[in-house]
Amino acid sequence: MPRVSGRVRHLFVVALGAVLALPPPAAAQDDARAQYPVFLRDSYFSVNVGFLDYAFTDRQLEPGFQAAAIRVPHVAARVAVFGHEFSRYLSLQATYMRPVQFVAYTNVNGDGAAHHVWATFGGVTLKSMLPVTARASMYAEGGLGIASRHGFGDGATPIVRDAHYASALLGAGMEYRVSPTWDLTAGATYAPSSARQNEPGALLLAGGFRYTMRALAPEQVRANSRADVVFPANVLEFEFSTGYGYGVNTFVSKTVPVFWNGDVKVDRGLAVHYDRNVFHTGRVFALDVGTSASTWRSRGNHDRFFTLSAFPLLRFTLLRRKPADVFAGYSLAGPTYISKSIIDGQDTGSRFTFQDFIRTATS
Repeated sequence: MPRVSGRVRHLFVVALGAVLALPPPAAAQDDARAQYPVFLRDSYFSVNVGFLDYAFTDRQLEPGFQAAAIRVPHVAARVAVFGHEFSRYLSLQATYMRPVQFVAYTNVNGDGAAHHVWATFGGVTLKSMLPVTARASMYAEGGLGIASRHGFGDGATPIVRDAHYASALLGAGMEYRVSPTWDLTAGATYAPSSARQNEPGALLLAGGFRYTMRALAPEQVRANSRADVVFPANVLEFEFSTGYGYGVNTFVSKTVPVFWNGDVKVDRGLAVHYDRNVFHTGRVFALDVGTSASTWRSRGNHDRFFTLSAFPLLRFTLLRRKPADVFAGYSLAGPTYISKSIIDGQDTGSRFTFQDFIRTATS
């Protein structure tokens, strides 16, 4: 069930698809996909969750506006979408940070409504490690940060203005190596304020984990190259989407918050996806990289728009039978171009966005 997500609001769809594997994979003994490709070895992703301190107040309101209440949620997540270790002492990573729920200004000038301000932070940082013991290390990081705020208004009159600017992004913390691939992490990340954009600084105190893809031992590569198990090298998928029913979308955005909830919904959609397998284990897990082209129609005003995406895909084969295999795929933060920013009368942000989805299919 794919989800195309805008920078600040999200589009949910329910999809039916057909999957075609092209062509058959290489013989098991020649399957280079049983080992991590060179560009992924010593690369990693991380997830950290914690407390975000950022002081949204009446100062962000334009002159002449007052709010009866301002709610500033503090639970936030920071994800290293992709990082790479050049050595034990130096790495480079691309990160994305945002609160789980956004700031809300309520009853502005007596309108009785709640208005959300969407604030997110991206960054590319160099990370330097200083080993303290055989397993524990201290780290410091610094680099380019991108702060993005989407405000709200009253018609053509802004109440909290949008803001997009570059600044420094700084951090420090500790890591504890549980195994060659798993680390526990804890630290602080700071995005400075901007007086010009009237944006408060943001400080995240968080903990989590990091998973690093190490080159596999020869015996593990042989175990992954099973002759009786097929992992398609190429997958071409055709998708038809319908807005009938959003129960699963609600479940994965509210009951089990794998994704964030949104306001704009899709009524119809057509898409073509191409996935290329770059790594697989012996039977269940595969890592693909993919591209897609999609056309959509919104539910509210029947606005038509299209998206072009690139994405990583974590594929899990749930059932293997001779006629077909059943698999589930999970993708997060796929860079996407979206052709419209105003959909169903709502401002969904810039033309650059991210695509997240969960899907199931047979091949």
